[in-house]
Amino acid sequence: MDIDDLRGYCLSKPYTSEGFPFDNDTLVFKVAEKIFGLVGLDNTPLSINLKCDPERAVELREQHEAIIPGYHMNKQHWNTVVLDGSLPRPLVLELIDQSYSLVYCSLPQKTRSMLEGW
Repeated sequence: MDIDDLRGYCLSKPYTSEGFPFDNDTLVFKVAEKIFGLVGLDNTPLSINLKCDPERAVELREQHEAIIPGYHMNKQHWNTVVLDGSLPRPLVLELIDQSYSLVYCSLPQKTRSMLEGW
């Protein structure tokens, strides 16, 4: 998965925006101003930090060498997913979906209602 593919998939999520709030090398994906993904553009291989259920985060780290505790993040809730080709594409997409869902579902009901146009 390259940056264009990764970026396109993240931006396909409803109410998603992207930006560089920290520096010129860290692309951040947000839903309603809450981060669900961070990509270090200068990392080789490419990697993305994704939010994860704490129990599943540990399980994934044990099963896959390319999934490690979130770099510069709360290690309990975030994983760094290294896109070195060792992880199946469907798993990477599932992890992006889960990160988005965790963040979206944590938004206040009022915010979700505003986003959904209610």
